[in-house]
Amino acid sequence: MADVQHIFIVGSKGIPGAYGGYETFVDKLTEYHQDDIRFKYHVACKAEENSEFEYHNARCFKVKVPKIGAAAAIAYDVLAIKQSIAYIKKNKIPHPIVYCLACRIGPFARKFRKQIHKLGGKFYVNPDGHEWLRAKWPLPVRKYWKYSEKHMVKHADLLVCDSKNIEKYIRESYAKYNPQTTFIAYGAEIRRSRLADNDEKFTDWLAEKGLKPKEYYLVVGRFVPENNYETMIREFILSKTSKNFALITNVNESFLDELKKKTRFDRDPRIKFVGTVYDQELLMKIREQAYGYFHGHEVGGTNPSLLEALASSDLNLLLDVGFNKEVGEDTAIYWNKTQGDLANIIEKADAMIETEIKALADASTKRIADAYSWEFISGEYAKVWVK
Repeated sequence: MADVQHIFIVGSKGIPGAYGGYETFVDKLTEYHQDDIRFKYHVACKAEENSEFEYHNARCFKVKVPKIGAAAAIAYDVLAIKQSIAYIKKNKIPHPIVYCLACRIGPFARKFRKQIHKLGGKFYVNPDGHEWLRAKWPLPVRKYWKYSEKHMVKHADLLVCDSKNIEKYIRESYAKYNPQTTFIAYGAEIRRSRLADNDEKFTDWLAEKGLKPKEYYLVVGRFVPENNYETMIREFILSKTSKNFALITNVNESFLDELKKKTRFDRDPRIKFVGTVYDQELLMKIREQAYGYFHGHEVGGTNPSLLEALASSDLNLLLDVGFNKEVGEDTAIYWNKTQGDLANIIEKADAMIETEIKALADASTKRIADAYSWEFISGEYAKVWVK
């Protein structure tokens, strides 16, 4: 038993079934390690009651969270770590690792690290992206995020950063704490969709949305200002492309109304808000059959939708920021927020010949296979666990 490394993962909503970045990460990590006898995972799952079940050979423990609004996320992490510590004590688990995803519980980090160390364990943290920069948070919440991040960095035994840019930021901003960091990216599937090009599920979806294969540009992502929907829509309207622009996103009515007023996109029939797609095979097929993919995210680390686009879509047009260039390197085309820049790039993309597009498509898929496949990422985590 002493040879088994127990890893307690706290901070995702849980597995299976949730499709956020952290949830997909935990799902894939436990899937790829389910037959590895060196590791035993214990995964916290947000729930209505406390109980346990097994999934991918991981022990999934449900944590009942009080209904206290925005503070529920903090309470969830605190309760999950408390349950983990109690389990470690009760079962006399040697050298456990408690791995906390995101920096929500900074005020409690010192206390928890002391308790974990007392049990012979380590406290690891994934600092996520610049959560305190996100426009969705009011100022007091942003201040809390920044304060919390500082204390998580200060008290973590190791910070596992999913972006080199985040790692650089942590090392420079918190140099006085001499943070121990390592870089392990987020992962992606590199296979093709199981749906055929003529599968009814896909062709019916296209017909319903008024789209044709290779005749639409695509974006998939959360409907928030820092993902630059306004710039993408405004520039698309400016361009002379005859293709459509399909936006797969969970629409927020107030932000949608604001965009409508600013861009008048409702007057352009090419712009189509097509709702959400939770069927992963269908979403993969939609990406594969897009003419081009837009990525406007400028806050956060390695973004899951960017990896999936580079793995699946032929032509990727990315906002020119460090996070995106780090991942895409020379396998994508980059745009900035200067008026006319993206519109001009769209028209150039329309004029590209098949061999140029294929060269970029092959290069971006290889880039993901080499550095971001789930198999590779789970192997990198194994190295960290057995240190």
